[in-house]
Amino acid sequence: MRRLKKGDHIRVVSPSSSIERIGGFETNVAAKEKLEALGFRLSFSEHYFENDIFDSAPIASRVADLEAAFANETVDAILTTIGGFNCNELLPYLDFDLIAQNPKIFCGYSDTTALLNAIYAKTGMQTYMGPAYSSFKMEQGQQYQTTSWLNAVTQDTYQLTPSLEWSSDAWYLPDAPRTFYPTEWKVYNPGQASGIAIGGNISTLNLLTGTEFAPRPDKYVLFLEEAEDDDYLIIARHLTALLQAYPNPQAVVFGRFPKETRLTEEILLTILDKHPILKKVPVLYDLDFAHTQPLFTITIGGQVEIDTKTFSITFS
Repeated sequence: MRRLKKGDHIRVVSPSSSIERIGGFETNVAAKEKLEALGFRLSFSEHYFENDIFDSAPIASRVADLEAAFANETVDAILTTIGGFNCNELLPYLDFDLIAQNPKIFCGYSDTTALLNAIYAKTGMQTYMGPAYSSFKMEQGQQYQTTSWLNAVTQDTYQLTPSLEWSSDAWYLPDAPRTFYPTEWKVYNPGQASGIAIGGNISTLNLLTGTEFAPRPDKYVLFLEEAEDDDYLIIARHLTALLQAYPNPQAVVFGRFPKETRLTEEILLTILDKHPILKKVPVLYDLDFAHTQPLFTITIGGQVEIDTKTFSITFS
């Protein structure tokens, strides 16, 4: 897959929620301006402004837009608008042969977890869990987020490093107060490991269990996080189900959980203590990805090496 470079053409699509769910096009135009300032050209999918009672476009429109983005030879990369609740609806209807024949950078997070992992499972094409289009309108914390994204999509090998500070707040609202805390990546169980990175949003990844769209690499490293919608009781249940579906990870990496989940460090450690496998493999937690800000970018389907002693996470 070709790396991204200045002057390349990025297509923005909405396989889950539409731009209307997050205030409309003009409210998010700062994201467009940010990406253009980085040297990229942007376009938006044909059905970009469609919006139904589920805050998304009809399935046929979303499938058409995604396939058109992959098929268009002038498009170098694809960003999703935002996450949502329903991109797994698209999976039975996508032409995965077309996607495999036109590999290109595809990036998003949250509900996009279903597509990121399904595309890797069906085609072997690596995908990217990182900022969505709308993420680029964030101001505070954006430098770390953008740098991490550029490292992932422009380089063959890159290393993840901690942010200086993080927040769990309504960053997308223009007047919302923001509170930042010092970043501290933490070790639950030490060790070194390597494998193929899969994962993302825990509850969304669980939707793939038992389907042809679930990734099945021999040696895998799980990167897991959850959104604001579930509390710690639901997250614990989802994690149990996921570890039953993926019982032999080489390592597990947890992103920070948003404050709305009420998942304190004490509760998280108690949940992790329930699972013997997590005492046998390297486990890190409170890392910079998904539903707290800023977030780093990882390669789904990429080879990753982890060393908890040095907090080294390297993709190659």
